[in-house]
Amino acid sequence: MSNCCNDLSPLGKGEVDVLHVSRGVSRRELLRGAAGVAGLAALGSIAGPVWGQQKRIRLAFCSQLLCVVPYEATRAAGFFAEEGFDVELVYTRGGSAALQALNGGAVDYAATSFDAALNAYASGAEIVRVASTGRLPLFALATSPELSGEIDAVEKLAGRTVGVSALGNADHAFLVYLLDRAGVDPDSVQFATVGTNLYDAIRLGQLDAGMVQEPALSLLQERGARVLVNGMDIEDVRTYLGGPYEFMGVAVRREELEERRAEIQALARALAKGLRYVQESAPETLVEALPREIITGGDRERLAGTLERYRASLYPREVSMDLEAMQRVIDVHAAAGGRGGDVELERIVAPEVVG
Repeated sequence: MSNCCNDLSPLGKGEVDVLHVSRGVSRRELLRGAAGVAGLAALGSIAGPVWGQQKRIRLAFCSQLLCVVPYEATRAAGFFAEEGFDVELVYTRGGSAALQALNGGAVDYAATSFDAALNAYASGAEIVRVASTGRLPLFALATSPELSGEIDAVEKLAGRTVGVSALGNADHAFLVYLLDRAGVDPDSVQFATVGTNLYDAIRLGQLDAGMVQEPALSLLQERGARVLVNGMDIEDVRTYLGGPYEFMGVAVRREELEERRAEIQALARALAKGLRYVQESAPETLVEALPREIITGGDRERLAGTLERYRASLYPREVSMDLEAMQRVIDVHAAAGGRGGDVELERIVAPEVVG
């Protein structure tokens, strides 16, 4: 899977680097997918569409599997369709590609990490964030198995080689912040940029530690690696950051904010129901909602276990934005010297649209 946090590609017009497209489902598929989901009826009724017929919407996002769960769950459960939308979920190669597609007019909305949105805005993209679907970063700082006894705290990373996806990405900024907080000079750490698949490099001891995602984190733990900070665990994030850290959410072109207001509110209603569906469904049902092309070769049982473990921490139950959580992201980028740290929060968010 591509890195949801990748935000280094240049902005502009051009072809979208599409990996997969998901489309809407029938009501019969909705009922079949919802079978056995406790509390689904309690989600309540929603207002009908205001445009009188199904409206085609293109929503691009990165292809990191845990990022896409709320969107595919909303689609599979029929909540987009209930609001009158035929939504195309366009999987792109990283968050920056999704934002490039939005900025260039190829899609109507982009759902990415807030880190990616900050960097895009700082690079000149006229976008605004309108809804939230994720409240924690999707990575953790873990050691190699052979050094788990030796490196037992962030402080012990001085002089070590630590892997990140790329310099300037969300995982790198988060790591620099953690080092600074622990009193470690980031210049004393060698950052190895090895893309998103750090698992083998850490497992084999080629890296002393690294910022990993799932399923790499679970696989490393099974081999004896130590988790120093788990950004997917709300308690760890409260300890190290003081509270939630805004991650996935939806952005629109600023010039279209007012004309799309009713549409955004309808999308938000659908996603809000989808978020509650994610919390109340059997994990196996959520895995079944994901496109088979996206998890081909993956361990479906392991993915279901990952969702069971992390969904309460990762996903909010409402789409309204937590401004304090968003400011934490800006503060982390500022501490790490990233360009996203220069963005003023009020210029990139429109919390009043969905309330």
